[in-house]
Amino acid sequence: MSQLDPSQMSRRQQFAESYRITKQADPLIGLWLLLSFVGGAVVGGGLFWLLPPSGGILSIVFTVVGALLGGVLLALIVFGRKAQAAAYARIDGQPGAAAGALNMLRRGWRTEPAVAFNKSQDLVHRVVGPPGIVLIGEGNPTRVKSLLLDQRRKHERVVVDVPVHEIIVGNGEGQVPLAKLNRTVMKLGRNVRPADITDILNRLKALDAIQGKVPMPKGPVPTSMKGMRSNLRGR
Repeated sequence: MSQLDPSQMSRRQQFAESYRITKQADPLIGLWLLLSFVGGAVVGGGLFWLLPPSGGILSIVFTVVGALLGGVLLALIVFGRKAQAAAYARIDGQPGAAAGALNMLRRGWRTEPAVAFNKSQDLVHRVVGPPGIVLIGEGNPTRVKSLLLDQRRKHERVVVDVPVHEIIVGNGEGQVPLAKLNRTVMKLGRNVRPADITDILNRLKALDAIQGKVPMPKGPVPTSMKGMRSNLRGR
């Protein structure tokens, strides 16, 4: 049975799919959401109860509204974090997982998956954004380092005035875990103005044309990760 593309899902279907995947990774997600709703409701209701005028029907209405708002808000925050953690855990270790995570970056970042690839399914992805050019490798660390070095040289020949950063995704020493990849990329600083990013992308087209389009391994990124992007980007 083929899985429905997230772009064809309604928001309700995407939420249900995210909940299903999150429950597989964390069977207690229902309890977490209930507790967070109750906690948010207590705080929200208490704050609204203290608003003037105190006492009377109006205060009761405000308290109920505040409780509902506080409960729903906290439950959504908890669900967002749990769902994101579940999505990362689901794809961690799969070829192309880093590309799925990078697709959740905020606007202003341009991700190009698999600009380099070998027969062992080691990959190098490219992100262009405020830090400049970020090359992200995933796979065997030794082989990935060679791929990154080769890609760095090629990129520096095309964009000599733009900083090029390198990151290897993994759980070993000197590597960045998948769940922390986006935060690490965004903390690389601001070396490029937004107006210059278009020029960088245009210059990189020449390099991409020479290298050709590298095919991504089939099925590396679950569609659930893609469907969550609009809800979880930037969290």
